[in-house]
Amino acid sequence: MMSLSVAGLVAVAVGTAAPVAARSQGGTAAPAPTVDPSWLQVDTVTRTVTFQLVAGLTGLNGALNFNGFRDGGLTLTVPLGWTVVMHFRNHDGMLPHSAEIIADTHPLPPGPVAPAFPRAFTLRLDQGLISEQTDDMRFIADRGGSYLIFCGVPGHGAAGMWVRFEVSASVRKPSLAATPAGKP
Repeated sequence: MMSLSVAGLVAVAVGTAAPVAARSQGGTAAPAPTVDPSWLQVDTVTRTVTFQLVAGLTGLNGALNFNGFRDGGLTLTVPLGWTVVMHFRNHDGMLPHSAEIIADTHPLPPGPVAPAFPRAFTLRLDQGLISEQTDDMRFIADRGGSYLIFCGVPGHGAAGMWVRFEVSASVRKPSLAATPAGKP
């Protein structure tokens, strides 16, 4: 029996995609990543969203993932003008990782580029932080549009270690959702 991700089920339900399940090397369906509601905290009084950003949470894509998602399979959406705090942690026991918010661009850059917002990057962007190291990004989402949360360690982002970050004047509350993976 095939298993579908939530995003895949939604896409199939609205007729925008054919049902497809990722297959592991053994031929069985790979478990779909799930969104953990505890990753996102919202303070509507201070207009601050706090996101737990975890590099290498699972073995998906050789641990080149954020919160178990790769290739844009997760989207954090925040209202325009809100303060964004991202608590970054590298859970990968083998590889260093970093994170930055970059413009939604294709082709993806091979390594770090100028961040889309001031202070929207972790320390040691190109070298990465080693296993269990942490850093915080804190910035104001003052420009609407589509962006990427991207690993700046050379080759990691281009290999799929990125998820989506949307800033919208039409939303009132931040959200986190699984989304169809694919090139930006």
